[in-house]
Amino acid sequence: MSKILIVVDMQNDFIDGALGTSEALKIVPYVKEVIEGFDGKVFFTRDTHFENYMESQEGKNLPVPHCIKGTYGWKIRKELDTLRTTEPIDKLTFGSSDLVEVLKSQGEIESITFLGLCTDICVISNVMVTKAFFPEIPLIVDARGCAGVTPESHKRALEAMKVCQVKIINE
Repeated sequence: MSKILIVVDMQNDFIDGALGTSEALKIVPYVKEVIEGFDGKVFFTRDTHFENYMESQEGKNLPVPHCIKGTYGWKIRKELDTLRTTEPIDKLTFGSSDLVEVLKSQGEIESITFLGLCTDICVISNVMVTKAFFPEIPLIVDARGCAGVTPESHKRALEAMKVCQVKIINE
């Protein structure tokens, strides 16, 4: 049985780019430390948009172009990208069905741990999609390795995941 770590959207635009926050910038060294010390398989997700972002449903609701494929902002943070052993899972929306397919191909899974950005959007979305397909696998969120749009929305997302039987560590 394998342990899996999902590193959600640790991309330049969410760290110090178009939608960056000081909280996101602060977690980078810790996320790197967790990846380096993780005894299991590590997968990265990458928020992916295109030039027509502003015409999309998300663009109409969040009119800040970000993570446009091929741009600097779309790339995984350099100090984390060098730790990758697989290609990131590009996701076109908050939660990824492609992530579920990757997880299905992993055989027996002992646990799945999540960290990354943003707790209140893509982390919670991917946790809940994963929970729907793997209800008996323990899901863990490392709160210290996450940052939300705001500190308040980060805390609310953690509380919402607790109610859904997700174990929150390092709060």
